[in-house]
Amino acid sequence: MVSAITFSTRTAVSPRLTGCVNQLLTISPLKLGNQKLTKMTEVLSQPRPIRLKGRSFLALALTPELPFADWLAGLDDLAARSAGFFLRKPAVLNVEGLDIDRAQLRELVDQLSSRNVRIMGIEGARSSLLDAGLPPAMFDGRPAADFEAPATPEGGSADEATATLPANADRVQAVPSLVVTQPVRSGQSLIFTEGDVTVVGSVASGAEIVAGGSIHVYGALRGRALAGTMGNASARIFCSKLEAELIAIDGFYKTAEDLDPSLRGRAVQMWLDGDKIEAELLG
Repeated sequence: MVSAITFSTRTAVSPRLTGCVNQLLTISPLKLGNQKLTKMTEVLSQPRPIRLKGRSFLALALTPELPFADWLAGLDDLAARSAGFFLRKPAVLNVEGLDIDRAQLRELVDQLSSRNVRIMGIEGARSSLLDAGLPPAMFDGRPAADFEAPATPEGGSADEATATLPANADRVQAVPSLVVTQPVRSGQSLIFTEGDVTVVGSVASGAEIVAGGSIHVYGALRGRALAGTMGNASARIFCSKLEAELIAIDGFYKTAEDLDPSLRGRAVQMWLDGDKIEAELLG
C-alpha cells in the first residue's frame, strides 16, 4: 500500500509541466540583463523632439492707400530719391480698413514684388482675403521707430535741391534711431542697421543688439552688443551696467573674458581707437 501511494504522488506531475517549471527556474541572469540593456538602448536611440523657438524681428510696415496706383507712384518716387531704401528689408503689408477684394490684394503684392519689396506677411486682413498664394497673416505687431525717408522740396527734384547748396556748405544729415522702451529678453535679436539703438531697460544674457550706429543701454547690458556694423568706426556703446557677453564695434570685438574686470557692473562707454576697443567709466 505504501508503494502505491508513492507511485501516485510521482505521476501527479506531467512531464510537460515539469519542463515548464525547470525552464522558469533556469533563466539565466545574463538574459535578464540583456533584456534590460536592449530596452535602454531603444530609449536612448529614439530621435529627440524638434524644438521650436520664437524670435522677434524688425520689419517695415507699409500702409497702402486707395487708389493703389497713386500710392505705388509715391513709392516709386521714394525709391528713386533713396536708392536701396527697400534693399534687404523685410516688409509687412497693413491693409486694415481697406475695402478691397482678394484679386486687388494679390495684384498689390505682385506690384510690390516687381519693385523688389518682399512682403513677409499681411496685417489687418480679413480671413476671406487670404489664400495659399499670398503671404501669411500676421498679428500683434508692436510699433517701433519710424523709418524717415528723405524729403524733396515742393516744386523741385532732389538733384535741383542739392545743386542750390554752396560747395563749401556743411551738410547735416539726421541719423535715424530706434528707441526700445522695454527690456530685451534672452533669445531676442534687435537689428537696426540704419542708425543708433537706444534701449530703456536691460539686455538679458542671450539677447543681441545689432546697430549700424551707436548703442545706448539704460540698464544692465548682459547680452551681446554689436555697434557700427555697416562700417561706422565712430560708433560707441554706452551702458549703465556692463556685464556683456560680447561687445563689438565695426567688426572688432571683445568677449567677457577680454573686458577689464574693474569695469564690470559699472556705467561704461566704449569706442574704437584704430583696431582696439577702448573703454572708460561714465561720470
